[in-house]
Amino acid sequence: MSVPGVLVAGLRGGSGKTLLSLGLAASFRSRGLDVAPFKKGPDYIDASWLTRASGIHCRNLDLFLFSPAAALGSFARGAASADLAIIEGNRGLFDGMDAEGTFSSAELAKLLRAPVLLTVDVTKTTRTAAAMILGCQAMDPDVPLAGVVLNRVAGSRHESVLRQAIEGICDLPVLGALPKLPEDLFPERHLGLIPPQETQKVQDPLARVADMAERYLDLAGILEVARKAENLEVPPERPRIRVELGKQGKGESKGNGTPPRIGVFVDEAFQFYYPENLDALTTAGGEVVEISPLSDVRLPSVDALYLGGGFPETLAAGLSGNNPFLDSIRTLTGEGLPIYAECGGAVYLGRSLQYGGKRFEMAGVLPVDYGFQAKPRGHGYTVLETIGENPFFEVGETLRGHEFHYTYLLSPEALEAQDLIFAFRVHRGYGFDGRFDGLVRGNVLASYTHIHALGVETWAPSLVRAGVRFSATVQEKTPP
Repeated sequence: MSVPGVLVAGLRGGSGKTLLSLGLAASFRSRGLDVAPFKKGPDYIDASWLTRASGIHCRNLDLFLFSPAAALGSFARGAASADLAIIEGNRGLFDGMDAEGTFSSAELAKLLRAPVLLTVDVTKTTRTAAAMILGCQAMDPDVPLAGVVLNRVAGSRHESVLRQAIEGICDLPVLGALPKLPEDLFPERHLGLIPPQETQKVQDPLARVADMAERYLDLAGILEVARKAENLEVPPERPRIRVELGKQGKGESKGNGTPPRIGVFVDEAFQFYYPENLDALTTAGGEVVEISPLSDVRLPSVDALYLGGGFPETLAAGLSGNNPFLDSIRTLTGEGLPIYAECGGAVYLGRSLQYGGKRFEMAGVLPVDYGFQAKPRGHGYTVLETIGENPFFEVGETLRGHEFHYTYLLSPEALEAQDLIFAFRVHRGYGFDGRFDGLVRGNVLASYTHIHALGVETWAPSLVRAGVRFSATVQEKTPP
């Protein structure tokens, strides 16, 4: 298949990749093109902005979290009906897990055969910018560098010198020059940009970056570059596991054939979900039900819960104040409701969270308290070994994921005294205490690690099976 598209890369993090990617997505959309957005690496917030800019769900591509074949398949499915694909890279073009740049944006560009549009922050720089771009060309000639966009240009003279140097030395077209902005269109806090779910001014910055793209970018030239993307050979899609709803394994309750209802927390506090994870739950036989612990009065009828990450700390007062909802969580958990929780979801299930000098009561499902610190406690890719019995994974199973959290356990020295049970040993990452992750309490598994369904294929079917078992148990207890 052939997919017109570009991978937007930079020389470092903070060079303007997100600004450029959003501007391209919004402007091409305004011109009537269907733009399929992608984000390289484990990122939810940039992806949510790309979704808003394009009107199409952004999908993440990550060669650490899942295989190259899975990445190709996801890209092919996501871009199949689009006019253009825009892939936002992460960090610098060659930055990866190690000195070899393993899992870098450059490696992804080669896999997808996507032309690279390199954005360069030219603050207080002229001819040296050409030297840096020349270095990228020499670093790996197989990376399809196709054009350059200048960012934070000081004026017309600055732009003219840069264009002459880059086009003359590097033989690459300069396809745009974005000026320095007097303000930050997309403010940041911990974890990155403030998500669009938390701001009422979503359309204004997107309209402004679209206008910038129209004024300062050679959109016709960029589209011409995108259309030079090479044909891709996409491997056949692997069959996905679908749970037979009326049939369970040895010793397990049988379902009645009705899809189990999988409740998913979705609101301003909980928003970190990969589209593929939600798709996987449906493919495995579940019915996804969106729930808001901020605004819903009580937990609706569900057979299992999936609590993703987000910002429970900044919205702790609202979460803590919704007592009827918290009570319903406690009641159903006591009855054996299966819950899979990641990061912010794990914090919500604790007894309390201390944030901003205040203590907020949480669900109390897990016998732990959390604090919040100014620097990340865990940040980066994780590798976990399943060492303990839990509701969703087999002992011995290895999981790859990622974490990014400022929250942490209070009084971690008391872990053993509290008789806590963990499902995972941490081989890479931090988890709860640098050694373990995946706190288990009955049918609840709460982890600081986020997983991707394309890399952990057993996760969605396991959660659906757990929902089937719980539903069967409830039916057995219900009088005829």
